[in-house]
Amino acid sequence: MPVPEAPAHNAAPAPATAQHIKTPHHVPLVEVTRDGLVESIHYGSLIALNADGSTAVQAGEPDAPMYPRSSLKPLQAVALLKAGLDIPQDLLALTAASHSGAQMHRDGATEILKLHGLTEAALGNSTDLPYGVAEREEWLRQGNGPTQIAQNCSGKHASMTAVCVINGWPVEEYLHPEHPLQVLVRDTITELTGEEAAAVSTDGCGTPLFAHSLRGMARAYGRLAAADEGTDEGQVAHAMRRYPQMVAGEGRDVTALMRAVPGLLAKDGFEGLQLVGLPNGTGLAVKISDGGDRARMPVTVEVLRRLGVDGGSLDTLQSAPVLGGGLPVGELRAAQIFSN
Repeated sequence: MPVPEAPAHNAAPAPATAQHIKTPHHVPLVEVTRDGLVESIHYGSLIALNADGSTAVQAGEPDAPMYPRSSLKPLQAVALLKAGLDIPQDLLALTAASHSGAQMHRDGATEILKLHGLTEAALGNSTDLPYGVAEREEWLRQGNGPTQIAQNCSGKHASMTAVCVINGWPVEEYLHPEHPLQVLVRDTITELTGEEAAAVSTDGCGTPLFAHSLRGMARAYGRLAAADEGTDEGQVAHAMRRYPQMVAGEGRDVTALMRAVPGLLAKDGFEGLQLVGLPNGTGLAVKISDGGDRARMPVTVEVLRRLGVDGGSLDTLQSAPVLGGGLPVGELRAAQIFSN
């Protein structure tokens, strides 16, 4: 199918109008306790799909459209492979990453650019400090400020510009929603989720952002995790599982989760998103409605246990305790509201 001509200028997609915005029916997913009382509650929605598409676990409104944010990166990476991207596995994992900004991440993004005759000047992502706390502190001690390479999406953007070089597409317009690259990304995400985008916006790093349901995203992650390694989907999944430290970073829960459970595929996203795929084709999608990052893992671990994932391997992923005077006085725990 021929790709459309790239537009002559960038233009942000129009935002949804007020009358089209519907509040999803979220439910309690995580409780924060302190000495026997529930102090806070995080609401949200989730769904786990079996490989045959049947529902294993669900809560809230998993069919409501939402923005998957950085959990789209593995799907975007599949599109880049379809467009001819050919890089080592560690750099492919970085392409699907929300990395911490460690030296290995910054060097990896730079290497992707160099392999295709590009420099940091080609990048269109926003500037930022490293995302990881330790990485950010070290970066600042060295006297550095926000840069595009340090920003957590630089691996994805480096690979997007590389694909433009490979295909002879305009590099400077690669973030426009109608650029051939982004058309391919949109079509690939539609194929993997099994649904058309409900809306289009712009992600924090500047890439087009497509709204899909938790059900569609769970379906996509199940497909990636179960895919044969010789396919584009399987290549992305294998690279992420082999190099989980490139997908996030040392000390990050997504990296720890993939190390703890052999064959598991995991990716987080800003505003409380957690996606998981299991090698048997099961997919899990979680959305915390208030965007609270601390609530992702307690409910994800609970659902994985319900799906039969070895409980012992998940013990180290429990959230840090709630403290009082420096001592544990409570916890974050999954609310008991899931319907089977």
